[in-house]
Amino acid sequence: MDHIRVDHKIRLELIDLQQAEVIFKAIDSNRKYLSEWLPFVEYTEKIADTELFIQSLTSQFHPKKDEVFMIFYDEKFAGLIGLKDTDWTNRKTEIGYWLIEKMQGKGLVTKSIQHLIRYIFHELNLNRIQIKVATGNTKSAAIPVRLGFRYEGTERQGERKNNEYFHLDVFSLLRSDLLSGT
Repeated sequence: MDHIRVDHKIRLELIDLQQAEVIFKAIDSNRKYLSEWLPFVEYTEKIADTELFIQSLTSQFHPKKDEVFMIFYDEKFAGLIGLKDTDWTNRKTEIGYWLIEKMQGKGLVTKSIQHLIRYIFHELNLNRIQIKVATGNTKSAAIPVRLGFRYEGTERQGERKNNEYFHLDVFSLLRSDLLSGT
């Protein structure tokens, strides 16, 4: 799928190399804000770094590769959201996301994930979705809770940033959770 219309203001567009400059400029101009929780920011120093990231996604030869979408709000770039580390054998994936600072508080990620959940369970036929959030990132952790994901525990020292490790809170949603209403 190359795009998802979330509502009249929010659109998800499959990432492509032509948007590398837009994505890089958003990261660069929000560097301080984004770097609080996101390790990739310190390694994204020039447009070429963003191009390499996009190429790593778009050059996957597997027909069922991870999909990453650009989030647009009122036709302005807001951030990225997508699938990562999809395990097709075990029918599970993880959703990762980030927004620039001025796009916070509009429900963009929550609404986008709602649409991705339907896509993941119904179109991709996966069974499990997880979201990992840095322990202490309460704004981000509120999203999976609001969407009915269950807290499973903490992945100790699950991510590295600035030569230090931090913990990740793990949330999951199963296809059966939606069917049973839990």
